[in-house]
Amino acid sequence: MTNNNLTMIDLFAGAGGLSEGLSEAGFHSLFASEIMPVYAATYQKNHPSAKVLTADIRTLDADQIRDELGIERGELDLLAGGPPCQGFSINAPVRSVLDQRNHLFKEYLRFVDAFAPRAILIENVPGLVSFEHGATLHAILNALAELGYGADVRILGAAYYGVPQMRWRTIILGLRGRNLPALAFPEPIYHAPIKPNFTTTFDGQLLVKLPSPEASAKFTTVQEAIGDLPLLKCGERGAAVKEYACEPMCDYQRRLRIGSSGVYNHEAPRLSKENQERLKYIKPGGNWTDIPDDLLPKGMQRARKSDHTKRYGRVTPDGLASTILTKCDPHWGAYFHYSQDRSFTVREAARIQSFPDHFIFTGTQGQQFAQVGNAVPPLLAEAVGLALKSILEEGK
Repeated sequence: MTNNNLTMIDLFAGAGGLSEGLSEAGFHSLFASEIMPVYAATYQKNHPSAKVLTADIRTLDADQIRDELGIERGELDLLAGGPPCQGFSINAPVRSVLDQRNHLFKEYLRFVDAFAPRAILIENVPGLVSFEHGATLHAILNALAELGYGADVRILGAAYYGVPQMRWRTIILGLRGRNLPALAFPEPIYHAPIKPNFTTTFDGQLLVKLPSPEASAKFTTVQEAIGDLPLLKCGERGAAVKEYACEPMCDYQRRLRIGSSGVYNHEAPRLSKENQERLKYIKPGGNWTDIPDDLLPKGMQRARKSDHTKRYGRVTPDGLASTILTKCDPHWGAYFHYSQDRSFTVREAARIQSFPDHFIFTGTQGQQFAQVGNAVPPLLAEAVGLALKSILEEGK
């Protein structure tokens, strides 16, 4: 079991994917803030020793929270979180300034100032780099510098770290009172068939971490991620806790089953009769173009066959999954199971996000899908955490 000897707090915590991965890397969560009650309930269930507040962060007194946690300014090892950043720059267009969520990054800075942690971690979407032609990212790095943090940014492909999906995240790391060494960002472990579809440079520097020739060629496939989970028919719910279909067939399954007492959150969503009929025509690796025109939605009957290539997609067992979104709705992506005539369950989406099976999601099925889709993949968070941990322990 990991020795959690480093302390952290998680702001804008969601269900706790970032904290889950950082916990595996050796960070112990003392506190989390999350505005959505059902997300906060999931976080608390899976991180029972953390103090979790369900609140608008703008109402929280950071100094009071630090006092309640019994830590001095400068003692906290890591302040992590995923604050909305896109409107932080003073050059933000009106459409962003009017969205109050875009000013929440200032609240993150307020906590940085109050806690003065040894390190900071911010995660966001890849589009942050190109937003306002880089002005927002410049403003973020400058604001952190004013607080005494040497910070830098990279865009990490989750599949390079063992996550079986096409997902990218922007990661900003910073150290108090010192420049951030290049090794603070984890080296990719695997090669994987993913390509950036976003801006990859900032101030002339390539931000995407690519695998070296020495990295393993074997990425985690969809079948390795979910192939041991129980068979289900479309719409089948079954027992709340189910038995595994077989013994673990690979290291990924063995790892995610550690500490699990069974399969939770594994209930097949109901599909409309139209979607059930469409699904009959879609082969693994196929999509909406396999469906007869008369069965397609009217709008898609007029679409070019080369467009929307993930819609109504059935994943290939030996490939990567589409990015898991807040709804595994077949209309928006490849969320049909490769061999069962249904869409993904919450547990399958969680497996594809690299959540361990002992991590249990609360709320309705729709709320659970949203929690999974909004999360940072724990395996990616763990890779970042391990790299950061080595630097922090070196400095102690």
